[in-house]
Formats: sequence, structure tokens, C-alpha cells
Amino acid sequence: MAVRLLHTSDWHLGRSFHGESLLDQQEAALDRIVDLCRQEAVDLVVIAGDLYDRAIPPASAVALFTDTVRRLRADGAVVVAIAGNHDSHVRVAVYDELLTALGVTVRGDWRRSHQPLLVPSRRGGTPLAVYPLPFLEPMLDGPALAREAGLAEGDIGGGRWRHQSVIDLALARIRADLASRPGQRSLLVAHAFVAGGRSSESERELSVGNLELVAVPSFAGFDAVALGHLHAAQDLDGPRLAYSGSPLPYSFSEEGQQKSVRLLEIHDQGLAGVQVIPLQVGRALRSLEGPLEQLLLDPQLESARPCWVRAVLTDDDLPRQAMARLRQRFPHAVELRHRPLRQEAMATSARTQQIRAARGPLERILAFYGDQQGRDPSPAETQLLRQALSQAGRGED
Repeated sequence: MAVRLLHTSDWHLGRSFHGESLLDQQEAALDRIVDLCRQEAVDLVVIAGDLYDRAIPPASAVALFTDTVRRLRADGAVVVAIAGNHDSHVRVAVYDELLTALGVTVRGDWRRSHQPLLVPSRRGGTPLAVYPLPFLEPMLDGPALAREAGLAEGDIGGGRWRHQSVIDLALARIRADLASRPGQRSLLVAHAFVAGGRSSESERELSVGNLELVAVPSFAGFDAVALGHLHAAQDLDGPRLAYSGSPLPYSFSEEGQQKSVRLLEIHDQGLAGVQVIPLQVGRALRSLEGPLEQLLLDPQLESARPCWVRAVLTDDDLPRQAMARLRQRFPHAVELRHRPLRQEAMATSARTQQIRAARGPLERILAFYGDQQGRDPSPAETQLLRQALSQAGRGED
């Protein structure tokens, strides 16, 4: 018989959206997850990191996490979570050893990542070996992993630590344990940026350049790999290696994404099936573009009223009280940008050349004003700029 598990990640409890609290929407998302686990008689719930949005989360976020785990456990599911790059590994895992005996594991210490949890199915059959590998800090965890493996720091990439290096060292410990269990079915839970994954603006960068990337082949040898960090749900090696994505969108770069969880079944022959289940909770995102009056009057935009709204205004000049007027129609407008069409139509290179060729302070200021506004200053504006320059004690030469 199969072990049935639900894969979710990147809850980011305590996060706000452009200054607006998301706690009510996060609570609705977790309610939906609890209901799904109950309906599907899930044996195991896996939370692949970034439980909270910051290392010291607000009390309300901690209370929501605790209550959700309590309800999942009360319905019979074993809960396994790992620390992500947003979490404090020590704080989230402070009671890990104690709670594991009660069916709840929150793993923050990589030193125990090679010690699997053997999770049974309610329907009988061989238990599943679950290896929870928390997020690794290359410069902090790399040297310790190398010492444990009997290596000198210089033996690993010349002492330059990458996520690839530390993941490989940690997985070598895990594979050694798995090799001692012939025929054992396995699940790896990890928090990393796997090469080929689609990122978004709401994820905190793990490093500069490509030092954060981990190759897909590093995760070979497991029946399934439940990943966290990237907020878009996506497969990287078929359904075996996948991100569940976040339960809510956390930036406008996630507009249009279907937020979901993954339901997996692993039986004695391996991965038996995967379902992606939409959560369909939380406020949707809408980006609107056009002149302010058009956005305020267009009847086709009525569907955006309940959404988080980002407005890009194309008026030549930014209208006065633009955000206040937008919120009269779109009460959840949270971002305003000004992108004049006339300015975009003009060649920036020509304006830049005009600034460089300008002689004297006034000519340079007038050229810069034209570059920023997308048009030449009017006579009245020219006079104001001339007066400002004079009052600053600079002449026109």
C-alpha cells in the first residue's frame, strides 16, 4: 500500500504585501491545506522551508503555525518541516527532538539530516524513509561538512564555497544511510535553488551570480524530492523532483500563477502518482496600464476591484492624488508607477547625447529635464529652472 503525502512550502507566515497584512489570507490557505489532508487521509505533510518570513516572526505568525500543525496532527498526519533561508534554524527547531516522538519534526540542524523518519501508511505496507535537509549556508556549513567528511577546505572548489558543494556533501551523508537500507523507498525534503527553476521577485537571493544554483543530477537516487524556495509550482525532473510553490502570491511577478499543493503516493515500487491541487484562496493580483481616467472609467476593469492592483499610468504628467483616486475604484491598489507614453517613444540615447553635449549648467539642466519628462521644457518651466539655478548661486555659463 502507498504512503500518501502532501507537499507544500514557503508559507512565509508574518509576511505583508506592500505594507498590507496577509495573515487572514495565510490562515485561509492553511485552513484549505488542513481540509485537504483530512479529505485525502494524508499520512504525511511536508513543509519544505520558509515557514516564516523572517528569523524572528511575530507572535501571531507563530500561533498560526502552531495551530495548523496541531490540527494536522490531530487528523492523523505526521508533519515534517525544514528551515528555509528566511527562518532561524535554531528557533524553529528548538523542540525538534522532543516533538519528533509526537509525530512532528521541524528540522533545522543539518547534522541530523541523515537520520530519516520512517513514516508508515495508514493503509499498511512498508514505511517511507523521509530525509529532511534544511537550508545550508555555504560559508557557515561548508567547512563543518568538509571536516566531517575528512576533507580540507581547499579540497572543495579551492575553498570557494557554493551551494552545489555543500548540498553534495550533505547528500553524501544521506545516501550513505540510504544505502544501508536495501529496498527502502525514500523522500528527500530540501530548500535550494535548483538550476532550471523559474524564480520570482519575492524570493530572497541566496548569493550573487550563479553560486546559488544546484544541478538536477545532485538529487538522483531518491524516489521523490520535495523542494522549497521558488514560489512557482514546477517540475524539474518530471514529477519526481518538484517545487510545490508558495500558497499565496507574494509579489506582482507571481501574477497569473496558480497556487497549489502536491499530493503524492509512494508505494513499494516507487512513486505511484502525483496530483497538483489548486488552493484557490487569497486575493488575486492585477496589473493595469493606461491613462488614469481610462482606468477609473473603463467598465471592463470592474473585475479588478477585489484584487491587489498595480497601476502603471501612461499620462504625460502624473495626475495629482493619483493613488487616492485609484483607491476610490480599486480599494486594494498598492503600487503606482508612472510611465509616460511620450517619454517611452523618445529615444533615450538621443537625450543622453544631448545632455553630454550641453554647455553650461542651464543647458545641462534643461537637457536633463527633457530626458526625465520625455519633452522639452515649456517657456514657463525654463524660466523656473533658470530662477532656481540663479538662487543656487550658479550662472548660466
